Amino acid sequence: MSHDGKFIVHSSEGSTMSSATRQAIPVRERTRLPLPGLLALFAAGFLGILNETVPAGLLPEMSKSLGLSESVVGQTITVYALATALTAIPLNALLKNWGRRTVIVSGLAAFVLANAVAAFMSSFTVILVARFVGGVGAGLVWSNIGGYAARIAPPKLQGKAITLAMAGIPVALSLGLPAGTLLGNAAGWHATFGATAAAGIALIAWAYTSLPNIPGRPEGGHVPVRTILRTPGVRLILFVVAGYMVAHNILYTYIGPLTESAGVGGGQIELVLLVFGVTALLSILATGKHIDPHHRRLTVASTLIVGASALVLGFVEVSPVILYLGAAAWGFGFGGSATLFLTASVRAAGTDGVQSIVVTVFNLSIAAGGVFGGLLLGGLGVASLPWVALGLLIAAAIPAVAGRERAFPRWPQRA
Repeated sequence: MSHDGKFIVHSSEGSTMSSATRQAIPVRERTRLPLPGLLALFAAGFLGILNETVPAGLLPEMSKSLGLSESVVGQTITVYALATALTAIPLNALLKNWGRRTVIVSGLAAFVLANAVAAFMSSFTVILVARFVGGVGAGLVWSNIGGYAARIAPPKLQGKAITLAMAGIPVALSLGLPAGTLLGNAAGWHATFGATAAAGIALIAWAYTSLPNIPGRPEGGHVPVRTILRTPGVRLILFVVAGYMVAHNILYTYIGPLTESAGVGGGQIELVLLVFGVTALLSILATGKHIDPHHRRLTVASTLIVGASALVLGFVEVSPVILYLGAAAWGFGFGGSATLFLTASVRAAGTDGVQSIVVTVFNLSIAAGGVFGGLLLGGLGVASLPWVALGLLIAAAIPAVAGRERAFPRWPQRA
C-alpha cells in the first residue's frame, strides 16, 4: 500500500510472470473504473451481509412460526458467523490458486443454496445447517472483495475501487435489512429467504459477465498468518474490533426484543432499522470523505458514539423516543466502522492478506454476540443488553485511544 493509504498491487510481473497474470495487466491499465465489475462486488458484499443479518429483523415472526424462543432463533445468525470465522482463513489458503471470479461465484452459490433451503423448510435443524453453508460462502466473498477490486482497477483509482466494492457491506446493514424485514412482515419470513436466493442467482450471472477471472495470489505472495499477527499494532486492532463487534451484535441480533421493550411493538422493527440505516449511510459518506486525514479521530469517535448510543438504549423502556434517538446515534457511529477497521489493519500489517484475519475476528465476534446476547436475554432479560454492550465498548475504547503508535496512529506510519 502506498503512503496515502491506497492499495498498490504487487504481483509476479517480472521475468517470471505467468500468462494469466499478463492477461490481467490490460484490466489494470485502463484509465476508468470498471464499474460493472465493481458493482458486482458491491452487490456480493451487500448480499453476504443481508444473508447474515436478515434473521435479526424477523426474529419475532420466525420464533412464532418455529415454536422456539427468540434467543434460540437468534442462533441462526451465530451459526452463519461461526461458519465464516472457522473457514475464511483455511479456505482462502486452500483456494489461493483459483481464479478470483471462481471463488466469488462459489461463495454466491453457497448463498443461493442456503437461502433456497430456508425458503422451503420449517425444520430448525435443517435451517441451521443451511445457514452454516451460507456462512462458508460469506467467508470466501468477504475475504476477496477488497483485493479483487484493487486488481481490476487502474493503479491510480484503486482506493476508489476498494471503497466502492466494500460499500456493499455497510449499505446492506443500512438499507438491506430494513427492506428484508418489510418484505418478511408483508409476505412472511420464508419469502424473504426466497427473494434473497433469487437475487443470488441473478448476481452469479452478473458476476460471470462483468468480472475477469484473474488468477489467485502468485507464488511467494502469501504472508503467513503468524507473521501478520506478530506485526506491531495488528493484535491491538483485532482486540478493539472484537470488543466493538461483540457489543454491536448483542444489540443488533436482538433488536426485535429491544424494540418491543420500548412499548412500540414488533411491527416497528423495520422503522427502527431504517433510522439506524439512514444515519449509517451518513456515516459512510463522512468516513469516505475524511478517512485519510482523520482516520484516527474517526475510529475513536465511532467507538465513543456507539458507546453513547448503548447508554441511551439502556433507558429505552422510558419512552419510544429514546429508542429512536439511540438507534440514530448507533447507526451514525457504526456506519463507517468496517472501513475504518479494515483500513487500520491493512496499514498496520502492510498487506491485504490481513483481510481474512479481520473477517474471522468480525464473525467470531458476531457469533459471540449472538450467543452471549441470547444468554443475557434468557437470564437477565432484555434490559441487560445495552448495559453489557456499554461495558464492552468502554473496554474497546481504551486501547483505541491508547494505540497512537502502530494501531491507530494520527498519520499512517506504515506503507
